[in-house]
Amino acid sequence: MIERKFVKEKVKEYQIQEYIGNTLKNVGHAFTRLFRTPLGEKIVIYTSRPGLVVGKKGENIKKLTLTLKKTFGLENPQLEITEIQNPSVNATIVAERIANNIERYGIQKFKAAVHRAMQEVMQAGGLGVEIIISGKVPSARAKSWRFYQGHLEKCGNLAIEEMSTAQHNAQLKSGTIGITVRITPPEIKRPDELSIIKYIKEVKNEEKGTQSTTTK
Repeated sequence: MIERKFVKEKVKEYQIQEYIGNTLKNVGHAFTRLFRTPLGEKIVIYTSRPGLVVGKKGENIKKLTLTLKKTFGLENPQLEITEIQNPSVNATIVAERIANNIERYGIQKFKAAVHRAMQEVMQAGGLGVEIIISGKVPSARAKSWRFYQGHLEKCGNLAIEEMSTAQHNAQLKSGTIGITVRITPPEIKRPDELSIIKYIKEVKNEEKGTQSTTTK
């Protein structure tokens, strides 16, 4: 059946993306896209640190290519590394940075790491950011801390498809700390936005045109 073939391909694509994400942890990996071409599978890896992904003399890419061939049966995988121009508004990279700071400096300074991340997001042009820290923070009892700033979409198509969302974990001696990040990107177009200024300019131009014709 054609439907089963499509489902099987999508499952395989998801497994490849998940494997690459787990392999490239803590090196600025944001997300992966897979495209099928006549020459084979083209895999585009988006990251904020391309040098770490490529490795010395391309060793990391060569190993990853061979692993993809053996594990997933890809005949001719073509890996392409693309650098993210604005990593501070990517939820995956922001969550990874917070996890690294918590693992490095301890859970007692998690608020400083969160506020620093929120400030970077807003300075980079983000319209809103929400960060949730869950776990034994900082006491022995598990609970959640929520930090937010700016405009956040909570429902509708924008919240599902346009928001940048990611989850990451920080491994500590006291247990696992969950980190959830949601960012409203600067390029998002909200349905409630109105171009009133442009309309007023057009009306003024029309009024000037009518006045000039009456004076003649």
